[in-house]
Amino acid sequence: MLLAIDVGNTGIKLGLFENQQLCRTWRWATDRQRMPDEYAALLSWALQMDDLSLNRIERTVLCSVVPQVTQTLMLLAERYLAGPVLTVTSDIETGVRLAVDNPREVGGDRIANAVAARNLYGAPSVVVDFGTATNFDVVGPDGAFVGGSFAPGIQSSIDGLLVRAARLQRFDLVPPPSVIGTNTIACLQSGTVFGYAGLVEGLLARIRAELGADPVVIGTGGLVDVVANQTTVFSAIDRDLTLQGLRLLGELNP
Repeated sequence: MLLAIDVGNTGIKLGLFENQQLCRTWRWATDRQRMPDEYAALLSWALQMDDLSLNRIERTVLCSVVPQVTQTLMLLAERYLAGPVLTVTSDIETGVRLAVDNPREVGGDRIANAVAARNLYGAPSVVVDFGTATNFDVVGPDGAFVGGSFAPGIQSSIDGLLVRAARLQRFDLVPPPSVIGTNTIACLQSGTVFGYAGLVEGLLARIRAELGADPVVIGTGGLVDVVANQTTVFSAIDRDLTLQGLRLLGELNP
């Protein structure tokens, strides 16, 4: 079995594959202080819930934007898991040309997204990944990764606003009854939910114009559901896209 691990600034998503079948997924909070043994205990407990054990994992593919956690999880794999660990960088075989100024700057999650988008949905395509940041990853008509754009993530924006605005308060990330809010909570919900839908639509329109083509648009990431029902721009919602990209990269780098 192959274990795919996607480490973000806020959360860690893990997927367990039996050949090409995604059997199980888990989400953990990203904790820079947690030790390899602690993560191993978490993983062992999660596997036991499905009558599995650590020795069933034959391969690990890891992408991470948090260097400290990268090292921790590599130690976990070396100590507790069988088989090699593949860390996704621009130096490995990706099957997708990284047509950007500095390929080494491209994060492993963006590489995995581009690989999954091209192989599973075709080119041109755009992945909109809703996480700590909202990433737009663009695969051009020739199948190369050509770049993208970053916007502040939904929750990151809310956190920043609430820190600086003393009279505002936490609110549920759901759409209000109307765009014009009649109370503070409804105003916050409108600006966040409908505002991010507009941000996505606007950036995609500009990306489409620069590509000169109509791309497949795939939504993914932990907060994709906040926006997905408020716009018609998405061709598909694939919550496991990054994990599938990690699986494909594992196949390309045996």
